[in-house]
Order: sequence, then structure tokens, then C-alpha cells
Amino acid sequence: MEFRTIVDIDDPGFRIVPCEEMLFVGSCFADNIGSRFKEEKFHAVVNPYGVMYNPASILHTVERMDLSPSLRTTFITLGTNHVYRLNETGEIVDNCQKRPQSLFTEEELSVDECADYLMKAISILRDINPEMNIVLTVSPIRYRKYGYHGSQLSKAALLLAIDKVLGYPRSSILPRKPRISRISKISYFPAYEILNDELRDYRFYKPDMLHPSEQTVEYIWERLVDTYFSDEAKHFLEEWRPIKQTLGHKPFDPQSEDYKALMDKTMLKIAELKKKYATFAV
Repeated sequence: MEFRTIVDIDDPGFRIVPCEEMLFVGSCFADNIGSRFKEEKFHAVVNPYGVMYNPASILHTVERMDLSPSLRTTFITLGTNHVYRLNETGEIVDNCQKRPQSLFTEEELSVDECADYLMKAISILRDINPEMNIVLTVSPIRYRKYGYHGSQLSKAALLLAIDKVLGYPRSSILPRKPRISRISKISYFPAYEILNDELRDYRFYKPDMLHPSEQTVEYIWERLVDTYFSDEAKHFLEEWRPIKQTLGHKPFDPQSEDYKALMDKTMLKIAELKKKYATFAV
């Protein structure tokens, strides 16, 4: 008997390698996953100008960055299609900076507008590195301030925009194609569906009943690793895990001979990893 519906994740057409250079831009869900990549010693830049929730602000981040051609994979996490325009200039702002609400007008981007901002961001990234891997996601976090129906409408607009970017027909009697873009190496990772359709239980949320719990983020991480990581990257995680645990341990007596011996062994293991993985750095 099956007591839950497992979300299928299509092969993205590429694999993440150990310690590669990565960029994470978007909502606080991008912060969570990006921080995990940094913890696992990937060279990850995470929201360098702060959390960005909508496609326009994500584009603004990409436009402002001095990106390196060695950047290999970018995760873009969309949170909402709601934006705020500064009345004086009409520009979409990324942060209201606690200025009076009367200075701004809230709007909802259309599906086409969301897709257009996404494609512009992807175009900039591909100008830097034509072979860059792009992973699009939608944050599973609901927005109470819109009302729950309004939050769902916002997420629906983002999902339709991603479908447009990936080149899907939105009305067809034929089976859906794999969620991989006709544009090479652009894929959709279903974090939104995993939480809402697979886990689907309030025990997987934090006490606010809106944000995913640490256990949930860990599960989504495991699904991501299974699908996106190369065998070499998975092996690297296994090698790094005991070292990470040792380095994170707080000793009762840091001056004891046993602890010093343990750290000496750990430093030797780190040296071995540096020899094996050229870009590894503690």
C-alpha cells in the first residue's frame, strides 16, 4: 500500500561536480539550499544583495554581479510575482528599505512578464558561460499576507512562467514532456511539489506552519543530491562528512592529548582531500 505520492524528478541532463562554483539567487529557500552547498564545500555565492523574491529583482541581482566564466551552475528560486514600484520613478525596487508604504505601488507581474525577466537573467548568465547549468525552482513557502488563495495564484503564475521558459505547450492532450528545457542544461527542480504534494503534512513545517522544517529541508536536499550530483560529488560528500562532523565538534578539553591527536588525523585527511580535489578548500 502507498500512503504518499512520490514526486518524480526528471534527469536534468547534467551533473554537479565536487566543489564547483555556484550561484544561488532568489527567495529564502535559495538561502537555505545555498547555505547547505557552502557547508558541503562548494564555492557558492548566495544572494549577494539580499533575498530576492520576484523575477524582476532576481534579474537585478544578476545584472549587478561581476560574474566569473568559471561559474558552472546557477539556482534561481522564485518566491512571488508581487513587486513594488517606486511611485516617483516607476522602477521596481528590490527592497523598500522601511520607507513609507505610500511611496510604492504593489503590482502582480503577469506570466509573460515573469518569463521575460527570467529569460533576460538566463541570457546574461549564458553570456558569461554558454555552458552554464541553470536550475529553476519555486519556493514552497506560502505567503500569508496575500491570503492563501492569493498565495496559490502567485505560485501558479511562477510555475506557468517557468513552463514558458522551458518551452512547454500549456494545453495538450499529449503526455507532458520531461521538465528539461529545449535550451540545453536548464531544468526545473520540484521543491514546491515535494513539500506540497509528497510530504503534505504540517509536521514537516516550522511552528509558523509556513516555512519548511529543518527535517524537510534535509529531505529536499537528499532528493536534489540523488538527482543532480555526479557519482564523484556523492563520493566527495561521503569523504567530507566525518571531517565536517569532527570540525564541528566542541571538545570538552581542547588542550588534551587525545583531542590534539584527533585534530592531527583530521588535518591529514583534509590534506588528502586537497590532493584529490583541486578546488577543495576549508
